Amino acid sequence: MNGSVWYLMRASGVVSLLLLTAVFVLGIATTSRVRTRSLPGYAAVGLHRSIALLSVVFLGLHVLTAVADPYAAVGLAAVAVPFLAGHSAFWVGLGALSVDLTAALIVTSLLRGRFGLRTWRAVHWLAYLAWPLALGHSLGMGSDTGTLWLRALAVGCIAAAGGAVALRVWRANRGVKHLRPQTA
Repeated sequence: MNGSVWYLMRASGVVSLLLLTAVFVLGIATTSRVRTRSLPGYAAVGLHRSIALLSVVFLGLHVLTAVADPYAAVGLAAVAVPFLAGHSAFWVGLGALSVDLTAALIVTSLLRGRFGLRTWRAVHWLAYLAWPLALGHSLGMGSDTGTLWLRALAVGCIAAAGGAVALRVWRANRGVKHLRPQTA
């Protein structure tokens, strides 16, 4: 097997992180009901869904190439069972947890009518953990972990996600303040 699988594994991992960050940010934006003139609510939801599907494609490619690459030495079981990998078990385990949460989200979304809104929403909220787990996997695993470009990319992802969370918290607190009784 030549080095192209290794490059594809690295590239698909980075693209997955970028797409998962976009899904994370758009998910928060849609639940916060953030609207712009150029992106109405229904378009934001559609974009969130489309990018989520694209992220699953790249995540699948990343997992397949990690299993196929003999140098990565990631067994098929280590993809689904966290912390089972022999080499870098912790970092691969973070990736496996992220994959498991993403898979649970996919299954409950496909069967949303059978689970009910409350269960689907609980799994969806739990799936937000997939992003920091994927970020941890990215920063701890692989040959690019110490490079400036990956760290800068991670800082950008953290800034985007942190900004979305801060906006969500700010908007939630602002709404709560309006509901509080006024004191003299």
